[in-house]
Amino acid sequence: MGGKTEQVEQTIRSWISSGQLTAGSKLPSERTLAADLSAGRTTVRLVLSKLAAEGLITAQHGSGYYVAGGEQGGRTIVSEPQGELQPWRIHGKRTVYDNPWIKLDLVDVEPPGVERFEHHVVRLQHVAITAVVDEQDRVLMLWRYRFVPNRFGWELPGGIVDSGESAAAAAAREVEEETGWRPGSVEHVVTFQPMIGMVDSPHDVFVARGATLVGEPTDAEEAGRIAWIPLAEVPQLIARDELLGSGTLVALLHLLAARQQRATSPQ
Repeated sequence: MGGKTEQVEQTIRSWISSGQLTAGSKLPSERTLAADLSAGRTTVRLVLSKLAAEGLITAQHGSGYYVAGGEQGGRTIVSEPQGELQPWRIHGKRTVYDNPWIKLDLVDVEPPGVERFEHHVVRLQHVAITAVVDEQDRVLMLWRYRFVPNRFGWELPGGIVDSGESAAAAAAREVEEETGWRPGSVEHVVTFQPMIGMVDSPHDVFVARGATLVGEPTDAEEAGRIAWIPLAEVPQLIARDELLGSGTLVALLHLLAARQQRATSPQ
């Protein structure tokens, strides 16, 4: 997150860390936070969603957000290691295969208390994915074929971040290339790793509100059926196993969670 979103996040964190907001105390409403912090309500919702995912605050249905750790409930540690957690030691690595798209390394690692061994690590490209939502609460998606799983399905537009390009610029570019729609300003939601145990491939997820049709798709390789899908239909698509890719799932689940929070949060 950057700009105003980061400012809002740091302000709320400081309220909690300084004791201005104590464990169990209720946060101001979204409307009040937006006014007090001179931020949009979408920005406030993104920050609250992130802090709730971290366990710093909790959402109470129909009531609002509370600082974790009080009577309202929060994170509970159910097990602790006997000693202090330590990172793995890395003694070296050798590259087995390398090209512009994929790199395979064998890394000589030593986990705490375990004999050292060679661990396969696959390094892929940095990727950006965008969920574009219109004023009717529909999301811009593509129905296309993926030969690796040998199936058709719905995806959000996205692709590789080029060298020297920002993830936000790549997110907007990929939407336009793959759909012909130019999104409004994109806002970063989360960065995640889809296969953290063996694969290094940072995925940046963005949300854009609104888009303008500027032409036909220009990326023939990624071409597919393009549609605005009501967000309300996403749970059905999940149930029918019609969504492809972890980035698509992460972005859409974020939108569904934010939608639910809007419905339950006090105004």
